Amino acid sequence: MKLLRFSICCLIITAMSCNDQKQNELIADVYETSASGNQLTLVTEFEKLDSSTVIKINPDKKFQTITGFGGSFTESSAYLLNKLSKKNRDTILQAYFSEEGANYSLCRTHMNSCDFSLGQYSYTPSEDRELKDFSVKEDMDDLIPMIKEASAISKDGFKLFSSPWTAPPWMKDNKEWVGGKLLPEYYDTWALFFSKYVDAYKDEGIDIWGFTVENEPLGNDNNWESMHYTPDEMTDFVVNHLGPQLEADGKGNLKILGYDQNREHLSEWVDSQFKNEKTSKYFDGTAIHWYASTYEIFADELQNAHNKAPDKLLIQSEACVDSEVPVWKDDAWYWKKEATDWGFTWAPEKDKYLHPKYAPVNRYARDIIGCLNNWVDGWVDWNMVLDTKGGPNWFKNWCIAPVIVNPDTDEVYFTPLYYTMVHFSKFIRPGAEVIGVDKTDNDLLVSASKNTDGSIAIVVFNESLDKKSFVLNVDNTSKAITINAQAIQTIMIN
Repeated sequence: MKLLRFSICCLIITAMSCNDQKQNELIADVYETSASGNQLTLVTEFEKLDSSTVIKINPDKKFQTITGFGGSFTESSAYLLNKLSKKNRDTILQAYFSEEGANYSLCRTHMNSCDFSLGQYSYTPSEDRELKDFSVKEDMDDLIPMIKEASAISKDGFKLFSSPWTAPPWMKDNKEWVGGKLLPEYYDTWALFFSKYVDAYKDEGIDIWGFTVENEPLGNDNNWESMHYTPDEMTDFVVNHLGPQLEADGKGNLKILGYDQNREHLSEWVDSQFKNEKTSKYFDGTAIHWYASTYEIFADELQNAHNKAPDKLLIQSEACVDSEVPVWKDDAWYWKKEATDWGFTWAPEKDKYLHPKYAPVNRYARDIIGCLNNWVDGWVDWNMVLDTKGGPNWFKNWCIAPVIVNPDTDEVYFTPLYYTMVHFSKFIRPGAEVIGVDKTDNDLLVSASKNTDGSIAIVVFNESLDKKSFVLNVDNTSKAITINAQAIQTIMIN
């Protein structure tokens, strides 16, 4: 009898131990993209390496709420889609906007032409202060159909904001497409232009979520469409003209984002926008670009912008691999430090160190994770589709997009940059909250977000040339994971 009781007790203790072990094991799906060939591949088995690295997620430590991730509708991208077969056009739009694909949730487009247009145009080419002849007919063949088709594919929809590169030349002091300033006597007319644009797109079945006031108000060395503001000039235009105009027209819910250029000057602009209650009234947030460096995220500037206006949006509105012609169907190139940007050649000597050669995937992954960990709530890529030359672009300002096409042969190439974007946009959804991360390996870049459905998305980037192992710990449950060399993982906990 005693032996039987002892055996039963052992069975009970063994069963309890097994149950405890199962309860403490973290259940997670791990998706990886790597230089070794994975493309958002579901990984189920992990090589065991000796490692003491721990990544601990703290869901109770909460930061910003996510607005979304996505890319930009440009005339160049839309024109190229029209050149492809219906099958390939559908493949690309499904890849960007379906639930099975990137599921983009925040997108940008241009108001009037930009460098990634086929030519220069305005919705009001002739001088007319009342804008009676305002028309978006220039967008009807390419841009509007692309946006509408993407909207039809997107189950949850996406927020769309628009940016002007310049007012029509007749409103400017130099009467040119490039450079110059908006004449003060046209401030009200230009504000009306924004309002009419919203109505015109609404008539085509497209809702505009918001605007940036001006793409790159500091200028772009007078290369393509541009218009200059100082921080206080932009604040004056928004506070006394654009904001009141939209409010008077029943469009006060539209988001207005200030600045919209490189992060190294961010503080000057938020200081003006959010100087006091009056200046802050119509600004819903600030937009930024990444072109000041190929590796530096300017964390101090981002932190300062948040501290200056903690309840306002902070959105990365444009980023791309610039000054490069796309490398056609060579995944390996995107993982090598061979790319150069404009600053590699043209930056002032004192800033050259900010523009070394870089690996395109590294730049995307490092920047998005760095932004998420420094209060940025939205991250928007530039062109969604470009051709093998890096265009079309009327200025021949060649760049790279996540998807490259050859319209002559009807071929499509999804570069590793596409999969890098998916690691964020597909899994971190609007309304998610960025949550706390503690880690013992500083060489692993990590960010974590908790979605509104309770799921947690953890993105890990291993930039090194060595495989790494770590133990992921969430709420007293853990899982041993190995990440390949030069790899990005999204770990989903449901």
